[in-house]
Amino acid sequence: MNDNQLLRYSRHILLDEIGIEGQEKILAAHALIIGAGGLGSPAAFYLASAGVGSITLVDNDTVDLTNLQRQILHTTERIGQAKVLSGQKTLAQINPEVNVIAINERLQGDRLAELVSEASVVLDCSDNFATRHAINHACVVNGVPLVSGAAIKFDGQISVFDKRGADNPCYACLFPPDQQYEEIRCSTMGVFAPLVGIIGSMQAAEALKLITAIGTSLAGRLLLLDARDMEWTSIAIHRNPHCTVCAH
Repeated sequence: MNDNQLLRYSRHILLDEIGIEGQEKILAAHALIIGAGGLGSPAAFYLASAGVGSITLVDNDTVDLTNLQRQILHTTERIGQAKVLSGQKTLAQINPEVNVIAINERLQGDRLAELVSEASVVLDCSDNFATRHAINHACVVNGVPLVSGAAIKFDGQISVFDKRGADNPCYACLFPPDQQYEEIRCSTMGVFAPLVGIIGSMQAAEALKLITAIGTSLAGRLLLLDARDMEWTSIAIHRNPHCTVCAH
């Protein structure tokens, strides 16, 4: 690290658990963030400010006036722009040293698998089960840890699915893909603005912990937040030996 980096990241370096070695791991890391909306915004903010060397930001949507209540990557002047390009501009202002790759498309199949395989960690900040299952499958196949978050109304959840540990569950162990789940969207149900900030920031925290190998991740635990009463519930989740995605 050069002198500017030593200053920029000094508050991380002062932490015994991170130090110079841990910060160098962060600088060398590559985070794939799928979704540049409510969750992806704070997650990307903190990963960029922490110095994650490369961030691939994926979304196929454009900035809309209704997004601005919670999607803090974007500004009023950027309404109509691709969210990934708006996000790229914002992150460059926060930390110009970070290489932000903007991908304005809906990932699937081989393209998704390719990007996952190149990442140190994947953050699922999407808003539908089909995308979440596709991301989980790619992460299981490629052995890349996944930090998954969701938020609707006043309810949030977050977990880590890290199949580098053989006994850890994957997302499909918790939500089997052959079962039907009701899709609930912010556009019809609403969402409390700070809720996505809380969950997205926690996704960034879990990603940085995975990159630096510090602490205990949320693998095997699902945290649920009721923001009305600001109450957390922790639920143990277990590997499904019959899972159609990760069982061997």
